[in-house]
Amino acid sequence: MLTNVGAMPGKQLLSIVVPVFNETEVVEACYERLTKVARSLPSFVYELLFVDDGSSDDTYAKLQAIAKRDANVRALKFSRNFGHQTAITAGVDHARGDCIVVIDADLQDPPEVIPEMIEKWREGYDVV
Repeated sequence: MLTNVGAMPGKQLLSIVVPVFNETEVVEACYERLTKVARSLPSFVYELLFVDDGSSDDTYAKLQAIAKRDANVRALKFSRNFGHQTAITAGVDHARGDCIVVIDADLQDPPEVIPEMIEKWREGYDVV
């Protein structure tokens, strides 16, 4: 359960889907940057949904630890590697948000552009 959903009437839910595969080196930094960005969005509450695509390292264990301390985080784990696109699809299928952003954990694309993406999304729809 998300701690902030329902606590802020009138806010929309932002789901950030993050496919991961053997990302033990970057998963904590990814979480920290995504959380900072998500918390900076005044009209949204958020969830971070990490989808572990069958990692063979301790990526999922790290995600479990993060989810245990942050109720806004959920982690799914595949039994084996099914591929990046399948992980994205599973994440989108399990996302609960009004708006869904997909971003890779390697931070090649900076999470700090998410507010700009949301603005473009709002321009295309009649969003209150």
